[in-house]
Amino acid sequence: MRSTTTIRGNRRRNLRFAAAALTVAAGLSLTACGNGDSGNDSSAKGSSSSSSSAEGGAKAEGGSGSGGSTAGNAAKAGSGKDTTAEAAANNAKQTSTKVTFCKTEDLAIDAVDAAPDETSGRINITMINRGSTTCSATGFAGVDIKDADHTSNPIERGPAQPRVTTLKPGDAAVFNLAYTIDNSGNSLTSPTNILVTPPNETHTVTLDWPAAAGDIKGAYTDVQVYPTHTTN
Repeated sequence: MRSTTTIRGNRRRNLRFAAAALTVAAGLSLTACGNGDSGNDSSAKGSSSSSSSAEGGAKAEGGSGSGGSTAGNAAKAGSGKDTTAEAAANNAKQTSTKVTFCKTEDLAIDAVDAAPDETSGRINITMINRGSTTCSATGFAGVDIKDADHTSNPIERGPAQPRVTTLKPGDAAVFNLAYTIDNSGNSLTSPTNILVTPPNETHTVTLDWPAAAGDIKGAYTDVQVYPTHTTN
C-alpha cells in the first residue's frame, strides 16, 4: 500500500495541473472574446463609412451637397456669359442706330428778323435737313457777326441748356440771336453778315444780316446765341 504522504503529493500535483489548465483555458477564452469585439468594431466602422459614402453620393445627385453646389456655380457662370453676350448684342444694336450730327452741306440755312417788339431784338436762324438720313442738330451753333469794317466778332452763348434736336429728312431746327435794340440812331455796330457753323461741325456758311433787323445796342459782346430746337 502507498503511504499517506505519497497519496497527498499526488493530489497536490493533480490540483496544480488542473489549475494550470483552467488558467490556459481562461486566457484562450479572453483572447477569443477580444478578437470578436475588434472584428465587430471594424465591421461597424466599415458599415458606417459605406453609409456616409452613399449619403454623400445622394446629396451630390440631389444638388444639395458639394457636387450640387459646383453644378450650381457652373450654371451661374454660364448665365453670366449669356448676360454678357446679350449686353454686347444690345450695345451693338444701339450703336447701329446711333444718329450722327448734321453736316453743313446737308442743311439749308436762312436768317430772318423775328423781333417781338421794338426793344427786343431777335434773329431766327433756321436749318432744314436736306439730306437723305436722320441727323442731330443738338447744341449751340457757332456764330460770328461780320461788321462793315470787315471785322468778325464771335457771339457768346446765352444762359440756356441744349435740347435734343433730331431732324428727319425735311425737318427744320431753329436757333436765335438775342440782343437789345438801339433806337437812338447812334448804334456803334454795322453788321453785314452772320457766319454760322452748325453744332459739332467745322464748315461755315455766310448769311446776310436781315435788313429789317433793329440796330444793336452796345457792342457785339451784348448779343447772345441760344441752342437749337425743333419747330414742331
